[in-house]
Amino acid sequence: MDSVMNKLSDIETKAKTILDEANARKKEISKDFDMKTAAFDQELEASTAKKVADLKSRMEVEMLNKLTEQKSEAQKALEQMETNYKNHHEDYTRQLLQSMIEG
Repeated sequence: MDSVMNKLSDIETKAKTILDEANARKKEISKDFDMKTAAFDQELEASTAKKVADLKSRMEVEMLNKLTEQKSEAQKALEQMETNYKNHHEDYTRQLLQSMIEG
């Protein structure tokens, strides 16, 4: 009877040791997983921040290019209007005066 009790006690002790080792291993795996997850999150955040910065930079360059193009087009239009006025201002004045006289 004592032998059976001793064997059961040994089995229980071994089972407890196995469970304790399994729990310790489970904690190690969980810690490793948490570290890998944190590293992945950090890499993802850095990658995303770089992509956002690159996109912002490209968009600023595009915006400046478009603004320069618009300024150039506006300057050309203004120059054309001034040239047109210089070449035809007497005609415009006569037409205005004529319409005021007739009107």
